[in-house]
Amino acid sequence: MKAFTTCAQQDGILVVNKPSGPTSAACIAKIKRQLGQKKIGHAGTLDPMASGVLLVLLGQATKLSGHLMAAGEKIYAGTLRLGEATDTWDAEGTVTERRDASHVTEAMLADGIASWIGETEQEVPPYSAAKHQGKPLYELARKGLETPVKTKTVRITSAEIQWVDFPHCRFRVACGSGTYIRSLAHSLGIRLGCGATLTELTREYSHPFGLDSAHDLDTILGNPDRFAECVTPLHAALPNWPLFTLSGDEEARVKNGMRIPFRGWDGNPAAGFDPGATALMQNADGVPVALAECGLDNGAPAWVIIRGLWN
Repeated sequence: MKAFTTCAQQDGILVVNKPSGPTSAACIAKIKRQLGQKKIGHAGTLDPMASGVLLVLLGQATKLSGHLMAAGEKIYAGTLRLGEATDTWDAEGTVTERRDASHVTEAMLADGIASWIGETEQEVPPYSAAKHQGKPLYELARKGLETPVKTKTVRITSAEIQWVDFPHCRFRVACGSGTYIRSLAHSLGIRLGCGATLTELTREYSHPFGLDSAHDLDTILGNPDRFAECVTPLHAALPNWPLFTLSGDEEARVKNGMRIPFRGWDGNPAAGFDPGATALMQNADGVPVALAECGLDNGAPAWVIIRGLWN
């Protein structure tokens, strides 16, 4: 049996450049097993075919998942092939239809991709982890059972063509969390009347990290002595959350589940009370303690704890 180096449990974000092929779960399992990270999670998976930014959450960072996924815009670059449809809506599936795409022009492609922009209802792929009566759709599809048509609301903020080399087209899209890029390709194929299949996908950005911050999985696993250097601290995952430093007494009260009287922001002690404003609370040593927001305590302005970041 191969011996693995067990590293100390880290608290932070590991930005992984996921390779195409393995599932996100398999990548995370390797980090957990080979580097001894028992407390581990993620902020949005990638399909096996996809590569790019995978945010792996370690230790206390696992408590940030909902905040990262709710606020985080993602940017993808993808390639699709016209004239073909598959059962999974990407190149990993079985071809279900081939049609002539010679009538499609670059202008038609540009118009179709631009039509993605906005808030729309998107059909969920039949081969996906979305659930029906407690079971993932892909389980039903693999058994040859009928999968119900499910839709979800998605938000696309930008979409553009990068290049066209018929029958292939490269595009870039910025979207909200939970968007299925292969659904976008599939819907474009329907719009153009020829079918379209996603053949390649790279996640270039997952708020607030890009590929320039990512580490290759093999590099991470192959250098356990430098693993801690790859981990980004908690506060970097929430760049829009101001830091608020607690006094020793305030830290003790927070860790006892108590609200603390409001006082101004670090660096601006006279800052006014702003209901709903959030902050990342840290102790005097700079160790994150809690996520908090401005609220009330018996009618008086106070810091209300949203999520504790201590064991």
